[in-house]
Amino acid sequence: MRRHNDSSRATKRSRLLTGGLGLVVLTTLLSGCSEAAQRGFLPRGATTSTQRIESLWVWSWIAALVVGCIVWGLTIYCMVAFKRKKTDTGYPAQLRYNVPVEIFYTVVPILMVGVLFFYTARDEAALLDTTKKPDVTVNVVGKQWSWDFNYVEANTYEAGKQAKLDGKPGAEAALPTLVLPVDKRVEFVLTSRDVIHSFWVPAFQQKLDMIPGRVNKFQVVPDRIGDYKGKCAELCGAYHSEMLFNVKVVSQADYDKHIDDLKASGRTGQLPNGLNREKLEPAEQAKIPTTQGSSN
Repeated sequence: MRRHNDSSRATKRSRLLTGGLGLVVLTTLLSGCSEAAQRGFLPRGATTSTQRIESLWVWSWIAALVVGCIVWGLTIYCMVAFKRKKTDTGYPAQLRYNVPVEIFYTVVPILMVGVLFFYTARDEAALLDTTKKPDVTVNVVGKQWSWDFNYVEANTYEAGKQAKLDGKPGAEAALPTLVLPVDKRVEFVLTSRDVIHSFWVPAFQQKLDMIPGRVNKFQVVPDRIGDYKGKCAELCGAYHSEMLFNVKVVSQADYDKHIDDLKASGRTGQLPNGLNREKLEPAEQAKIPTTQGSSN
């Protein structure tokens, strides 16, 4: 009689466990129907590189979720199946080791880390590839607490001032604005005048540190006209939160007009990187593109 009751209880537990796991899987699949969920709740991308980033991000979370479900399932199963009963006496039998299980939880994590490393390294190499010739080169200079933009080919610039976040209207209009042409390859050459900053446009889904004395680069192809926000993503001092800038992706005609407006206002030439607190080494200095007649 007791065996029958135990068997019935085990069947109920098994059904509850199966139903719980099914509910988790069903909830996950349903949540994936939204556009935001399909891109892993990242900001909507504005460059041709964002699909690669979203794919790596989403599949990393899917792998983590699968592992989590397995671990949670086994944990709950052990809690239910091996729960001490009122009729049990003494101590449960102790097992010193289980070779198949130990091999499983040693080999599987190694395989998971290897696969994740492979795809991360592959995508990182593609995202940081600067071998293609850019249509537009912008030397982005970070400084406490604003941004300067040198448009290299156009031999013009925009110098930024720190944002004044006092709650009054007009603060956003006073921010430095980076204007980029749509569907053109843009190379960002990143330098810093003082401390470590990080150039981040959330809609580009990429960011890269700006290190004093060093030059970092990456390229993007903006593919969606619109207004976006940019900020420093590295704690760089007291007014880090006010180190903001605007980004406008516009048509080629509007981009050309913006460049003409900068030149008409007298902002010709390039703001020199010689103003940096830490001087660039010759090898690093050579990484900064210059226009004829300008000096960095």
